[in-house]
Amino acid sequence: MLTLVAIVEFAVGAEAAGRRYEDAVLALLGRHSGHLDRRLRGTDGQTEVHVIRFESRAGYESFLVDPERAALRAELGETAPTTRVIEVYEG
Repeated sequence: MLTLVAIVEFAVGAEAAGRRYEDAVLALLGRHSGHLDRRLRGTDGQTEVHVIRFESRAGYESFLVDPERAALRAELGETAPTTRVIEVYEG
């Protein structure tokens, strides 16, 4: 099991588009044996935090190169959210 925390920051003025993008991308997790455990929204309206689990690292890697995910990101261009991903464990 691989557990990740993704810190997502939306571009100023493109928050709604960023949230729609995240909605669409998170819906793709299941095809890669991934699951969204938590989706938290920052009070600033600019940030989200996602806790995501994958059955394996291979599932995460296939999610990263999913063609539909890439196409969705390309549609947003420079207004696409920026994301920092941290691998975590409970301890």
